[in-house]
Amino acid sequence: MFLDVLRRRNPAFIEAAMALHQQGKIPANAYVLDLDVVERNAGVLSAEARRHGLKIFAMTKQVGRSSSFCQAVRRGGIDAAVAVDMACARATHKAGLKVAHLGHLQQVARQEAAAAAATFKPDYWTVFNDTKAREAAAGAEAAGRTQDLLARIHAEGDTFYRGHEGGFAATEVADVADRFDALAGGRFAGITTFPALLFDHASRKVVPTHNLVTLTKAAEALAKAGRKDIEVNAPGTTSSVMLAALAEAGATQCEPGNGLHGTTALHAMEDLPEQPAVLYLTEVSHLSGGKAYCFGGGFYIDPIFPDYDVKAIVGSEPTTASAALRSVEVPPPSAIDYYAMIDAAGPNAPKPGDTAVFGFRGQAFVTRAYVVGVSGISKGEPKVETIENGFGETAAWPI
Repeated sequence: MFLDVLRRRNPAFIEAAMALHQQGKIPANAYVLDLDVVERNAGVLSAEARRHGLKIFAMTKQVGRSSSFCQAVRRGGIDAAVAVDMACARATHKAGLKVAHLGHLQQVARQEAAAAAATFKPDYWTVFNDTKAREAAAGAEAAGRTQDLLARIHAEGDTFYRGHEGGFAATEVADVADRFDALAGGRFAGITTFPALLFDHASRKVVPTHNLVTLTKAAEALAKAGRKDIEVNAPGTTSSVMLAALAEAGATQCEPGNGLHGTTALHAMEDLPEQPAVLYLTEVSHLSGGKAYCFGGGFYIDPIFPDYDVKAIVGSEPTTASAALRSVEVPPPSAIDYYAMIDAAGPNAPKPGDTAVFGFRGQAFVTRAYVVGVSGISKGEPKVETIENGFGETAAWPI
């Protein structure tokens, strides 16, 4: 899906990545980032967020919490991150971004709460129940601070991905707020959900979910109870063109992730202000049975679209030509992706050592892939800045 957009909107990125791989500067099985474009995209998003009075926090999990990505985002005007889990918090904190939001989507484990409160000092901390609220507040109190707490809420009709469920009933939010305020070291700050926006396949548009309605109604109930300055955290499918709708619905916070590298579902349908800035690169290993087997390890293709014909650009020289496109069979999620199989029929068949470039919306943090940050592509001077694992740590490569 996103390879077509990459070829059309950022061909220099593809060519630079292929050249660097052939020069031995980029490993196979790597998510590669165009840091110049990431910085520009962050600038677009931060400016639009400011225009609508929204706080903006970067989500970094999709690109493996890359330190050079975090720094590019910061140069673009976003100095804070949302940590989807403690690994995100550690990596973004180390990379120099403020941990602005902790505990969403994954709650903080009991034995980590005190250290998280003392080390990261998050601006906001989402909790799904009173036990987690007490743990966060106790950690903050021990660190000599008061923690702003966000309540994850839900109501009938809301949408949650399987395994993402949890939180407080929205009808009880006023009582929840009072309980949070009664905690030593804790204070009720607002409400959150996920997803607030979602891509609709039928209309090919991003639309509000019932969850966003739930947030709006809960915020109104809190206001009627006399509460002011309620934070409304509304993540999901965030691009600059959606920020006005979030602000109109009462949101005060947004958390772009795929928007920072131009790979929300809407980016595959329309040319949005953010440009594509991530690709997956690997290498042909061997041929067998009319297929060219390329190294895997990073083939988690986020299933936002129905199954489609996955293609790759394959060659030993930098190119974006349609003649270099080949269909690829990717192992199903139930299998270990040691390899993917590239169609090797016809002339100019792939050969061992060839570069293979893919464009899809990945989730690097759940793979075995490297994450590589490249600067200078916009100036014609590409330079590898970082080669890391999915935890933002320098990778031991080539040995």
